[in-house]
Amino acid sequence: MTDEEELGEIRRRKYEQALQAQTGGAEEEERRKETEESKKAIIKQILTSEARERLNNIRMAKPEFAEQLEKQLIGLAQSGRLKSMINDAQLKEILQQMMPKKREMSITRI
Repeated sequence: MTDEEELGEIRRRKYEQALQAQTGGAEEEERRKETEESKKAIIKQILTSEARERLNNIRMAKPEFAEQLEKQLIGLAQSGRLKSMINDAQLKEILQQMMPKKREMSITRI
């Protein structure tokens, strides 16, 4: 093989690897979208509109916390522990249970 043939072969392999990486990334993106859509559908089934609005507000302020809350709610729904839709008051109770306890601090001067 000449240098140009070797260079052409290397370029062809690099191009094929890039194509495979793009299709793999597209498949991963598609799976992520499907998961997101199924989560939205489940949340829509188990939360009232007011509770969904509160969840969206939480998502704006604390996305990681909202993700954790969604996972917990979906887990409750899939385990069959929910008897009816969760309203805003019930969601507030769940939030209070999830929030870390704040310590009361007092400073005394000597």
